[in-house]
Amino acid sequence: TGIVLMIITYTIYVTGLLPAHVDMDVVAQNWGKGVTEYMHITGSPSGWTWLTMLGSGDFINFLGLAMLALLTIVCYFILLPGYIRRKNYIYASIVVAEVLVLSLAASGLLGSGGH
Repeated sequence: TGIVLMIITYTIYVTGLLPAHVDMDVVAQNWGKGVTEYMHITGSPSGWTWLTMLGSGDFINFLGLAMLALLTIVCYFILLPGYIRRKNYIYASIVVAEVLVLSLAASGLLGSGGH
């Protein structure tokens, strides 16, 4: 589903059905700049604020990527009941720890992820 969503949103972007937040010429002119400078020049959001830009063709593409990234956490949640049912509490604890670590990293609360 994530890959299909990526294909659909990319098609929306390249066909211009939704206008891009950053024109392709501006992207090309600033390709060699650092992330901070690029974001300042283009007015692009950081962190999870890309969700406010879903009306732009270049940001709607992030939906499929976010769905694929979320898939790991979803899969861990699917494993958890089986481990608990089999009373394999060590693996269940590892699954809970993985979900917590991945969620914290994606949240951006530590300032290192979610950007």
